[in-house]
Amino acid sequence: MIFVDTGAFLARHIEADEHHEAGVRGWRRLAAKGEPCSTSNFVLDEAFTLLARRAEYSFAVERARSMYASQVLTILRPTQDDELVSIDFFEKFADQEVSFTDCVSFALMLRTRMRRAFSFDRHFRHAGFEVWP
Repeated sequence: MIFVDTGAFLARHIEADEHHEAGVRGWRRLAAKGEPCSTSNFVLDEAFTLLARRAEYSFAVERARSMYASQVLTILRPTQDDELVSIDFFEKFADQEVSFTDCVSFALMLRTRMRRAFSFDRHFRHAGFEVWP
């Protein structure tokens, strides 16, 4: 299981994204392996908003419906305990200007024992996770 961050969704769908080629290759590799993916409702919030702004709202809506209907994407939702752990991460990485969404991702990854993130965000590596690809 791999955790999918916002940047991986953007790279897949936005050709002008600086990570587009690497993102498309990564998604193809995951599909070929049949590897299950997970993300969070916080990440999807970011992804849909940015897809709407960088493409069109209709495109973002299509992607949202597709992701919620996916059989290979598990959407994790933080508990209150996860959010409290997230606050600790938020404080710890304040000097790096980490987003709270990333901190929620870290907490969810810890709880579910995921080590890898499909991400182009250095904050995952700084938090001790393996960034893939």
